[in-house]
Amino acid sequence: MAALPHRSTDVPLNVLIIDDSEINLTLFRALVGRIDGAVPLTFLSSAEALAWCRQGSPDVVVVDYMMPAPDGLDFIRQLRRLPGCADQPVLMVTANEQKDVRYQALDEGATDFLTKPVDKREFIARVRNMCALRQGQRAMADQAAWLADEVAKATAALVAREKETILCLSQAAEYRDPETGAHILRMAHYSRLIARNLGLSEAEQDLILEAAPMHDVGKVGTPDFILLKPGRLTEEEFAVMRQHAQKGCDILARSTSPILQKAAEIALTHHEKFDGSGYPNGLAGEAIPLHGRIVAVADVFDALTSSRPYKPAWSLDRARDYLRESAGGHFDPRCVEAFLADWEAVLDIHGRFQDEHRD
Repeated sequence: MAALPHRSTDVPLNVLIIDDSEINLTLFRALVGRIDGAVPLTFLSSAEALAWCRQGSPDVVVVDYMMPAPDGLDFIRQLRRLPGCADQPVLMVTANEQKDVRYQALDEGATDFLTKPVDKREFIARVRNMCALRQGQRAMADQAAWLADEVAKATAALVAREKETILCLSQAAEYRDPETGAHILRMAHYSRLIARNLGLSEAEQDLILEAAPMHDVGKVGTPDFILLKPGRLTEEEFAVMRQHAQKGCDILARSTSPILQKAAEIALTHHEKFDGSGYPNGLAGEAIPLHGRIVAVADVFDALTSSRPYKPAWSLDRARDYLRESAGGHFDPRCVEAFLADWEAVLDIHGRFQDEHRD
């Protein structure tokens, strides 16, 4: 585990002093100079002090109430509205009888008060305490930033392990299936393309890209004599083959991972057909989850355009015509339209992910 962050106590603290009296500024500057790590910055004009705060970073503020506009109250009010100036300690200088001013100052965000005439020892003690408070605020901010960074690192590591697990599961299904790893990559990228053209968010596009490769993981439970059969399946064999959709869902749905949960939904629904003639549940239209409808188009298109031991590959144009003809029957017409809307991207994906020879 990384070490906790450490902030040096030697980091200087900017102590802003605002007073329209030169004598008071000279005195306060000298007193602040006695405090280790404090750098006095003096202003005769509260407006100039506010202008500095818009560009700089005050740590502690000492402000007199009785000043030309903006007075001390208005100065605090405007200071608290500036970005990054919500928490700095503010010490207001007032007269003893100005209790109503103190109440208003507290409402506006003042931290503490000094009464006139100012006692030197009290001034140094209060400003020193405010400097310590500011150092504590800085340390807390450093620790919060460090914790956020550590959480981000841990989360990234978990996501990386999750993706590694998904890849292993996808490859496990791949090695039992005549379909290749390039098919998995192509159909996943086809799915992302459809999601993009449907207007789904970047997060949804990435989710389907990562979940789609798991669509046929249930085939790990399909017997080899059916899965690897080069010829046409019998009705009984096809009934067994169709079970892979439910098996894949059962395998994946046990996880709480959002990616695997989405993969379970896709595994269960990517063989459903828009007209209700698909399997395993005979869902129709928009009762089929959108990601299942998307993957159905991507998966069938790549299966048609890929060679298998039992069939040659179709041409891309022939497969495109098949999608158009099957829109509204097998496929959601919107998903088909979204897929064909960027044919150049389809050609790029098809050419980029090519099968390697595998015995």
